[in-house]
Amino acid sequence: MKPTSEATLKRVYAMIFAKVYPMYIAKAEKKGRIKDEVDEVIRWLTGYTQSKLNAQIKKEVNFEEFFKQAPKLNASRKLITGTVCGVRVEDVEDTIMREVRYLDKLVDELAKGRPMEKILRKN
Repeated sequence: MKPTSEATLKRVYAMIFAKVYPMYIAKAEKKGRIKDEVDEVIRWLTGYTQSKLNAQIKKEVNFEEFFKQAPKLNASRKLITGTVCGVRVEDVEDTIMREVRYLDKLVDELAKGRPMEKILRKN
């Protein structure tokens, strides 16, 4: 797999999580899911409590800081496989970019109507 370019990494790292977050919600809601479910997958992935997630959104941290400050990245996130934008998430070499792709994949699964137990890798 071709590594992600430095320019792309810089651009994604600098993206403000609070600006992308409403897009995650809109994508899920368009398919009949709700904001609370989006928050649940984000909390599952990152270990943030709801109040700390809200604080990160309010502070407008970028993706790099959002994932670096995550209290406890879920060990089961490594079970997330598949493609997002034509890229296999499990093959992404850069650690922050892989976390972003994991989150994208979780939101995709939510929007596709996958049961929450499967999204959260409980089975």
